Amino acid sequence: MSAVSSVTWSMGALVALVLFGTAARSEPDANGFVRITPDQINWKSPFGVGAAMAVIQGDPSKPGIYVIRVKFPPHTFSRPHYHIEDRHVVVLQGTWYAGTGETFDPDKAVGLKPGSYMMHPARAVHWDGAKDEEVILQIIGYGPTDTVLVKPADGMFTATH
Repeated sequence: MSAVSSVTWSMGALVALVLFGTAARSEPDANGFVRITPDQINWKSPFGVGAAMAVIQGDPSKPGIYVIRVKFPPHTFSRPHYHIEDRHVVVLQGTWYAGTGETFDPDKAVGLKPGSYMMHPARAVHWDGAKDEEVILQIIGYGPTDTVLVKPADGMFTATH
């Protein structure tokens, strides 16, 4: 990955924005169970554009397991990037398109329908998003996490049509 820049898109800043008012928190019941319904999730787009996020459980900025949800509006893709830890992704809604490698080409992305699973290995470059419909993902990882853009000047998200 010699072409990968060492400049990091700050997941810590993203997580801080997401945690203030966007976490879908519910108090454990007497036996320690936590239940969260879809209407309790408060989505936030940290950049005002692109995908929105919600922390479901844990804290992605600290050591330990975290669960987040990511919602891509139609025609929105992330640019090539990688994460410092393995991430496990399940498609909850819509067809999610995922591509691998440093060359961004939505026409070569693989479509994954609801119920599909994809594992992103640590430091493996990928890009992903939605074509014609809203997509919701659930991502599980072990923090702390970070996201490193291949070409930071391109930004994190791009619109496609």
